[in-house]
Amino acid sequence: MKKITRNSAITGAAFLMATSAIGPGFLTQTTVFTEQLLASFGFIILISVLLDIIVQLNIWRILAMAGKPAQDIANDRVRGLGYVLAILIVLGGLAFNIGNIGGCGLGLTVLTGIPAGYGAVISCLIALAIFWVKEFGAALDRFTKVLGLIMVLLTLYVAISSQPPVTDAIIHSFVPEKINAKAIVTLVGGTVGGYICFAGGHRLLDAGLTGPQSLQEVNRSAVMGICVTALMRVILFLAVLGVVTSGGILDKVNPAAAVFKLAAGNIGYRFFGVVMWCAAITSVVGAAYTSVSFLRSFHPLIRNNERWIISAFIILSTGIYTVLGNPVNILVTVGALNGLILPISMSVMLITAAQPATMHGYQHPRWLLWLGWLVVIVMGYMSVLTIKSWAF
Repeated sequence: MKKITRNSAITGAAFLMATSAIGPGFLTQTTVFTEQLLASFGFIILISVLLDIIVQLNIWRILAMAGKPAQDIANDRVRGLGYVLAILIVLGGLAFNIGNIGGCGLGLTVLTGIPAGYGAVISCLIALAIFWVKEFGAALDRFTKVLGLIMVLLTLYVAISSQPPVTDAIIHSFVPEKINAKAIVTLVGGTVGGYICFAGGHRLLDAGLTGPQSLQEVNRSAVMGICVTALMRVILFLAVLGVVTSGGILDKVNPAAAVFKLAAGNIGYRFFGVVMWCAAITSVVGAAYTSVSFLRSFHPLIRNNERWIISAFIILSTGIYTVLGNPVNILVTVGALNGLILPISMSVMLITAAQPATMHGYQHPRWLLWLGWLVVIVMGYMSVLTIKSWAF
């Protein structure tokens, strides 16, 4: 593979993962938890980023060294486990995509005033067009990179306009006044849970970046993806913090939009429309691409008709959204559910890493392996706490 093509695949995989994570749920979760925890939410972000990097490095390295998608690795370990993992990932991706399509509609409503349902359908058609370009892999890479940069820059403008208490944010990021286990599970789940952590990893496989010779590039892409996500999270956190600490009251129906409007007036509200649409449409294509990547190795019919199946996935998400709608609570809850899937998928990858034959002789670093198991235990424990909070 030519160097320029390899570099494009590396950054494309990173931005595919990052923009898959930065969707309507990301905007809503960050806003809701910042309003609840104020400056202490910085600590939640810090812990989640550390956990995210451990998860991402483990999973992407294992996928690349094994040279197989996650569902095939799982089936190699326990017959049928890959099918179970694929079902969990696809259902989670579908649930997220309903919210993503809703976010597209909302973004276009803010920008143009058209009803959200029409905006969702228009966005659905745009997403479909990406996958029907002749070289849709390259188109996907360019699309996510450009829209990802737009999101970061516009949100940075709003964060500066909100004049956040940066010193308090830094202090409480290391010495929090409140800690919320559900917030950690939700953030980690929304960043590397469910299908998201596999988005860039499977993209690297498709680009042919496998084997020990690609290890440094895989590491760079994995860390880059988390850094882009963390940057957007921190900027949005500061924007929300500036608004709420100055006495701003957020709308319960659309809290993120209220932040942009209170911080920067009408221009901020328009910026929210752009950010919401960019976040949502990139997540739509990321969820569709990754979810179907978990199915295509099961039968040649699926692989040979990948574009049609991706299209059906996007159309189904749009249809469900137009019937059910897209309330804020669903977006927060789905992030937490993705956090529940993470210990299962992570365990499969770590068990595989301990099998040198499966890894073609690659020796996974013990420190990374043990940190991976630590994340499984921590996320498993916090997931139990989250389930208890729902039950009682």
